[in-house]
Amino acid sequence: MAYADQEMSGNRMVAIVIVALIHVAVGYMLVTGLAIEAAKQVIERVTTVDIEEPPPPEPEDEPPPPPPDQPQTPPPPVAPPPPINIAPAPPPIRTQPTIPPPSPPVLVVPPPAPPAPPSQARGVSPKGQNRWAARIQENYPSRALREETEGTVGVTVSVGPDGRVSGCRVTGTSGSSILDEAACAGMQRYARFDPALDAAGNPITASWSTRIVYRLN
Repeated sequence: MAYADQEMSGNRMVAIVIVALIHVAVGYMLVTGLAIEAAKQVIERVTTVDIEEPPPPEPEDEPPPPPPDQPQTPPPPVAPPPPINIAPAPPPIRTQPTIPPPSPPVLVVPPPAPPAPPSQARGVSPKGQNRWAARIQENYPSRALREETEGTVGVTVSVGPDGRVSGCRVTGTSGSSILDEAACAGMQRYARFDPALDAAGNPITASWSTRIVYRLN
């Protein structure tokens, strides 16, 4: 009895296992079947697109043929357009203003120069010559008197603007140096002159020549 119970328990276990396997297989088939069905529906939704084809165009009406009795008129001849002559643009005309010739230069004639004033130039001239000449001769050198020396001395003097003798030189000796020196000394001391003038009347330095005679009475 115990053996029968054990066998029975083993059979039940096998049956339970088989039933469980069957349930697992059925569940797997259900699950996989549902997944495949869902995938098919998604693919059909994505790939299936209803495209409506446009209706074919209606045939155009053909023009009726011309009646056989009426002659066909040829189309009027088409004349080509006349050629267009494009004339080149004329060169620009440069106008140069007329420049009048320069006027001749105005000849300016200077007015005549005023006449030059008369020249006031003059030479030197002695003033009171007899008086100062007598004084020179009266101042006879004492040595020449003792030696009774006589002679004529030629002198040239320089007369300044003030009319006085500024220089003297012997141009003709008397033969006695005493008389020659006395003649120049007397001219520088006693002689007086009216000075020479230039053209404008200004006094200037000039030369004057004379001779002094020494004679014993």
